[in-house]
Amino acid sequence: MEQLFGSKTRTKLLKLFMSNPNRSFYVREITRKIEEQINSVRRELANLLSLGVITSDSTNNKLYYEVNQDYEHYEALRMLFTGKKPQVTEKTTTKKAGTKKPAKKSAVAVDVDSDVWEKAGKISGILYAGAFTRDNLSPVDVMIIGDVPVSRAEAAVAELEKQENKELRYAIMEEEEWIYRRQVNDKFYAQVMSAKKQIIRDEKQLFEDK
Repeated sequence: MEQLFGSKTRTKLLKLFMSNPNRSFYVREITRKIEEQINSVRRELANLLSLGVITSDSTNNKLYYEVNQDYEHYEALRMLFTGKKPQVTEKTTTKKAGTKKPAKKSAVAVDVDSDVWEKAGKISGILYAGAFTRDNLSPVDVMIIGDVPVSRAEAAVAELEKQENKELRYAIMEEEEWIYRRQVNDKFYAQVMSAKKQIIRDEKQLFEDK
């Protein structure tokens, strides 16, 4: 793979971005995750930006990078680096009468944190939003669906916070309650689903609008 793409750093970056659609990363966070030198990372980020593979924007004086899901070869690269096709659900919600706001992408990811959640309990669904996707309107950063003891969920989130070096808001809900909230279009459910998010695990299509 390194020979194909000409750079070990570029290969690691592509794997990181393709495995984490809708996730935004700043430079030092990237260097920590892929364990490469910052100068090399900056050089390859510039290359990927010039090709249109990734996009960048600034928040709170930090420059963030994210995979460009509109890049013409995105699907091919995603399949190459993750073995999975992107499954993106487009949604449009009404902002005011007669106006629409742009749909937010809900991207399915490889279960990159499977080691964190492995012992948490019987999890049917996990999604990341808020701090992961820089969507301030999301009520949570991590949504966990399933039969999950609170103590185990707390331990898993604590480990994730350590890995991500940030505090995270999370919610746990049993499948039956989540499905009921979906049926009645509960406010919390609607806020979670309308947020920019990354679906980490969804064994029963719990994060698909019915």
